[in-house]
Amino acid sequence: MNLQEANIIKAENTTNIIDFRRNERKVKVKSKPFDALYWKPSSTLWRIINILIFALALLVSFIIPLKQSVILDPYRFFLTILIAYFIVINVIALFNSKIKAKVNHNAQLYSGLGLVLIIWDLLTTKSNALPLPFFPSFAQILQVIVEDYGTLVVSTGHSMRLLVIGFTIGTILGITTGVLIGWYRQWHYWIFPIIKIIGVVPATAWIPIVMFIFPSSFYAQIFLIVICVWFPVAFMTSSGIENLPKSYFEAARTLGAKEEFLVFKVAIPGAMPSIFTGIYTATGISFATLVVSEMIGAKAGLGWYINWAKGWSNYAKVYASIIIMAIVFSVVMAIIFKIRDRVLSWQKGLLK
Repeated sequence: MNLQEANIIKAENTTNIIDFRRNERKVKVKSKPFDALYWKPSSTLWRIINILIFALALLVSFIIPLKQSVILDPYRFFLTILIAYFIVINVIALFNSKIKAKVNHNAQLYSGLGLVLIIWDLLTTKSNALPLPFFPSFAQILQVIVEDYGTLVVSTGHSMRLLVIGFTIGTILGITTGVLIGWYRQWHYWIFPIIKIIGVVPATAWIPIVMFIFPSSFYAQIFLIVICVWFPVAFMTSSGIENLPKSYFEAARTLGAKEEFLVFKVAIPGAMPSIFTGIYTATGISFATLVVSEMIGAKAGLGWYINWAKGWSNYAKVYASIIIMAIVFSVVMAIIFKIRDRVLSWQKGLLK
């Protein structure tokens, strides 16, 4: 093979590679991007299975005799409501593609939840396989929620009052502190070392001191929540401001922006993703601090309710308060996510 023939073959291979890459690009353009939210776009069978599993759970509650003394009416009512909800939402999904996608996505998850309820019922009220009082049935937990409804509502309101006040104060102080140490060198010099020393100490470690200093346990608990929220919000706010590209500020100064404009219109909005990261971190820590502080010195609240029920070995009430906590705290997180999406709508594609 001479040099000319080798060059011709090389040129043909190069042309084939170029054509292959062009075709590959066309395929990539035509293919739809993978959506992790709706990974199973069509699962009509699972929607039917979902309803059947909860119907089976309701049937089990009727046909298998009890081994424990429990009132099943709240549990059966709960299952009936769920079955009716799934039937209605599936009918609506036939005419609404967006709801259909969400129902399809959650069908297997809800089916798994129904299986858990069936197994839980079989191992507790139907066979007494799990020892009481440490493993009450779900029917007993619902019975407690119905019977102790008033106390649970008061305890939930007390906990939410503490959380909202402490979290709001901690967030405001955290953002203010973060802006000061992130923008002003002198503030950074004096305050940042304090944050590094005090901020890393768990808020619950201050319980013996704050219980002595503050006049009532209510203010002591608010202080603990403020401390646990203040540190992550302040740290992430300062980090967000310090990591902003300098070109943002240079461009604003070129247009005649003053320092006040740079802080409130450039630095703080630019640091918002970091601020919300600090808020997410602080939210989880504040939940734990709230419950622990209520267990020690409070006279009301979900943490107090758990501690009180544990003293009487009434673990059905303990599980009931834990379920209420999970629901309430999930709602709080959902609200924070909604606020985040609203404030950072201009960065929505970068956040999800």
